[in-house]
Amino acid sequence: MSQKTLIVDDSLTVRMDLDEAFRDAGLPTVLAANAAQMRDVITRDPDVALVILDVVLPDADGIDLLRELRARPDSPHILLLSTEAEVADRIRGLETGADDYVGKPYDAGYVIARARALLGAAAGSVRSTILVVDDSLTFREELKRSLEAANYVVATATNGEEGLKLAAGLRPAAILVDSVMPGIDGATLIRRVRLDAALRGTPCVLLTASEGHGAELRALDAGADAFVRKDDAELILARLQAVLRSTSAERAQAESLLDPKRILAVDDSSTYLNELSGVLRAEGYEVVAARSGAAALEMLAAQSVDCILLDLVMPDMDGIETCRRIKSSPIVRDIPLIMLTAREDRAAMIEGLSTGADDFIAKSNEFEVLTARVRAQLRRKQFEDEHRSIREQLLRSELEATEARAARELAETRARMVEALEAKNLELSSAYEELKQTQSRLVQSAKLASLGELVAGVAHEINNPLAFAISHLQTARNSVAALTKEAPALDESKHWLKARDRMDEMAGGLDRIRELVLKLRTFSRLDEGERKEVSVQECLDSVLTILAHRLRHRIDVDLALSEPAKLDCYPSLLNQALLNLIANAADAIGDGERVGKITIRGGASGASYLLRITDNGCGIPETLRERVFDPFFTTKEVGKGTGLGLSITYSIIKKHGGTLDLLPAPAGGTIAELRLPLEGPPAEASPSSS
Repeated sequence: MSQKTLIVDDSLTVRMDLDEAFRDAGLPTVLAANAAQMRDVITRDPDVALVILDVVLPDADGIDLLRELRARPDSPHILLLSTEAEVADRIRGLETGADDYVGKPYDAGYVIARARALLGAAAGSVRSTILVVDDSLTFREELKRSLEAANYVVATATNGEEGLKLAAGLRPAAILVDSVMPGIDGATLIRRVRLDAALRGTPCVLLTASEGHGAELRALDAGADAFVRKDDAELILARLQAVLRSTSAERAQAESLLDPKRILAVDDSSTYLNELSGVLRAEGYEVVAARSGAAALEMLAAQSVDCILLDLVMPDMDGIETCRRIKSSPIVRDIPLIMLTAREDRAAMIEGLSTGADDFIAKSNEFEVLTARVRAQLRRKQFEDEHRSIREQLLRSELEATEARAARELAETRARMVEALEAKNLELSSAYEELKQTQSRLVQSAKLASLGELVAGVAHEINNPLAFAISHLQTARNSVAALTKEAPALDESKHWLKARDRMDEMAGGLDRIRELVLKLRTFSRLDEGERKEVSVQECLDSVLTILAHRLRHRIDVDLALSEPAKLDCYPSLLNQALLNLIANAADAIGDGERVGKITIRGGASGASYLLRITDNGCGIPETLRERVFDPFFTTKEVGKGTGLGLSITYSIIKKHGGTLDLLPAPAGGTIAELRLPLEGPPAEASPSSS
């Protein structure tokens, strides 16, 4: 029975990214997009030993699902995966029963490291992972097939930079690297591996196509464990197996201290905390951000960390008091603690160090010194742990040699110490973390372009018979009017009145069809007119004048622009876009008893002009938000909307090189947020004829 990892996330990108990484690492997976699918998998698949669970799902709350899983008699391990918000959210998840909590953006290698720790994968229980770094696609694939045939899991990289990142995340059993590559070559990559405390024990085999006499000497000088020519796949495999055999003991001893690191950053300034967190994540650390000393203490009670960065000056509980409480606790007092301050204060520095801080550093936007101090403290702690481990082993051996009669007691002590070391390994497990943003927007313009030609043809085919019908109906209505004048008594005939009513209904229907045809033609070919500089204020005043009859006294319009601004645009198109958005806002408010209000705010924002149109109407359901710009999609009743207004508006804004988003308003309703470039539409966005 193989242990499986169930990945539950409503983002297809996240599911596919983690699935690929886990399979490359030799760990089988099952995927679920929502709570319903998760329950189905848990019920029918007994091999699920770990669930990676997104906190926010479309049909359930992740914390509620966590409670549900924990209530099962065969509850699997659970790793929560969610965007970091507050320390309280992380603590809530951990206290509810999660085995661990990883914040987004995540590094796939780090998630795999945590998964392996939770699954308790012992050495040899999973296939060894070999990292192949070579810029030749043909050679990479050939070597990968050979290694997989020998029961290895193979990860590949196309250059030295990518290879170093993968090595930090995957911690492979060995690295096979080509000697000649653009950028970081094979020898340089091996030197960097040897300088990295977390990777220095990884066996490295340098591959070369060169026959030069000095090639092997250069390879060994760089720190390679072996040197093999690329044209002999059988010899490469034999050398790899020999290197793995000779280094397995040393690697097993070193891996206990090579787990990646988690940093607790404590500062009441959100701006500085976010900037500091970004720098630390780029250095490969997982960061837990806390905005107060009290939150930091709560976090330490829920989850262990490897280093603490603590602001000196904070409201309520300052850095000195927080440091004193941390250092007074036997559980967390050995964690390296660096005090941060925005002022040069010798007395505060002395007090902080006296309280127990391991280092004291001034804040600045130059983070090189800070990250160097963090690395130094982590190395110091690692060396202390290494020395402690060595001393414990020596003591154990001495006791075994001199106290033969206490063999049973010594064996029990050894078991307890090994168990403690394994627990510590789980706590220190981490991975090199790279900021990776995986979420992408749906490209609406592709949908619109695919319908353009079809819509243009349909509009053209409808237009001619429509004009014919309107002309003949008008002729008929003129004839009826003439007959009525000649014979006034006809007005009293029920059949005559019914015929006139039907002609009026036909006229109204034809008018609606004509309006639809006009919108179809607009959708397929935006008649932009002349591009020129126009005032945003004048455009809005003109649109509000046109809509005055619709707004009347039932809707209050609050218009205020922070500064006068002119845009280089197509006036007729911009007017139409604004008209559609404000009219939609009015329709959302409706004709009920509520007091309608539309608020319009605008002003420059960098190189763009930002305009927000906010209404207090019925709002847009979250489930429909992604479809609002789709052509012919409408939430209005039949006959009251064509579903083209927002599609046309979206096309107009894109034509100007801008963006359009519909967001939920805090007090209910919708915010239409437009961004238009101040320097005018880009050249490639010029309208083309259809």
